[in-house]
Amino acid sequence: MSKMLPMLDPFDEIKRLYFSTTARTIERDIARALDLLTHMPDDEARDRVAGYMHGLADLRKEWQKPGQAGQAGRAGRTGRAGRTGSAGPAKKPKP
Repeated sequence: MSKMLPMLDPFDEIKRLYFSTTARTIERDIARALDLLTHMPDDEARDRVAGYMHGLADLRKEWQKPGQAGQAGRAGRTGRAGRTGSAGPAKKPKP
C-alpha cells in the first residue's frame, strides 16, 4: 500500500511556485497556481495570494520572447486580417 502525501496548503504551494519558477517553467507554474487559486475556499484566502499571482504574471510578461506579447488573446487570428496602417508609399504606375 502506498503512502499518500498530505495536501499542501494552496497558499504555501503558490508561494513556492513563485519563488521557484523559471523562464522555462513559467507557463506550467501559472497554470498550476491558477488551478490552486480556483480551489481556494473564499475571497480572503484568494486575497492572501494575490501578490504572488501578480508576481507570476509579471514574470511571464518579462520573460516573453519579442513578438510573443498578446498571443494568448489572438489565437484565432491568422494572416493579415485585422492589421491597420500603411505598408508604405503607393507606387505610381509606369506610363
